[in-house]
Amino acid sequence: MEPRYRLPEQHELEPQLEPEPYRDYEPIQPEPGWRSTLRKIWAPVAAAGAALAKYGVVLLKAKFLFSIFISFGVYLWIGGPWFAVGLIVLLFVHEMGHVIEAKRQGLPVSAPMFIPLLGAMITLKANPRDAWHEARLALAGPILGSLGAAAIYALGVAEDSNRLKAIAFLGFFINLFNLLPVVPLDGGRAVAALHPALWLVGLLGLGALVFFRPNPILIIILAFAAMELWRRWQTRGHPGARSYYRVLPWQRAVVAATYFGLAALLVLGMHETHVPRSF
Repeated sequence: MEPRYRLPEQHELEPQLEPEPYRDYEPIQPEPGWRSTLRKIWAPVAAAGAALAKYGVVLLKAKFLFSIFISFGVYLWIGGPWFAVGLIVLLFVHEMGHVIEAKRQGLPVSAPMFIPLLGAMITLKANPRDAWHEARLALAGPILGSLGAAAIYALGVAEDSNRLKAIAFLGFFINLFNLLPVVPLDGGRAVAALHPALWLVGLLGLGALVFFRPNPILIIILAFAAMELWRRWQTRGHPGARSYYRVLPWQRAVVAATYFGLAALLVLGMHETHVPRSF
C-alpha cells in the first residue's frame, strides 16, 4: 500500500510571530477640554438653526400670529393684560378697515403685521389707481377703528367700567393720531386728494411737536414723513403724478368732509371717554 501524503496548509507555512504586548491607546494630539465643551454647546444651536432653515417658510406664513405674540408680550410688559389685549384688538380692527377697502378695490393685500410700539401695518402689492382711491383706502382704517373704539365705549357705559372707557379713549387717540396729515400716516394719504400744501403743514406741526415733546416714535415718523414729502415733491411734474393727483371737485368735498368730520368726532370721543385714573 502506497503511503498517503498530506499537503501542508497555508497557515502552517507562514512563520508564527509572537503577539505584541498590549499598549494603552494614546492620541497623537489630545483634544483640549475647551474645544470639547464648545462642541457640546454648538450642537444644539446647529440643530436649532437647521430646523429653522427647514421650517422657515412656515414661520413666514405665520408672521401674522408671530407678530401678535411679540407685540402682546411688549404691551403686557408695559401696561398689563387689559392694556395689551385692548391695544391689540384696536389695532387689528383699524388695519382690517384698510384690508376690506383694499379688497373692494381689487388690490392684493397682506395680512396685518404688528410692530411693537409702532402699531401695525399692511402691505399692498399694487398701488391705488389715483389719489381718490388712495384717500378712500387711507380713511377706511380710522373709520372702522373709530367704530371699534365706540363699541368698546358703549360696552363700558353699559357695564359702568372705567377700564373699558379708558381702552376706548386709547382707540380714539390712536385713530386721531393717524389722521395727522403726514405720510406714512393715514391722514397724509387722505389729504393727497385735497391739496399738497397740507403735507407741509403737517410736517411742520409734527416737527414742532418733536421739538417741544421729544419722543423716539415721533422722530421716526418725522424722518419718514420728510423723506416721503421730498420724494413726492421731486415727482410733482411727472405726467403720471399729475394724472394720479387729478381729483374731481365732488371727490375732494367727500374726502374733506370725511377727514375733518372724523377728526372732530374723535376729539369728542376722547373728551367723553377720558377717565381720571389709568387702568
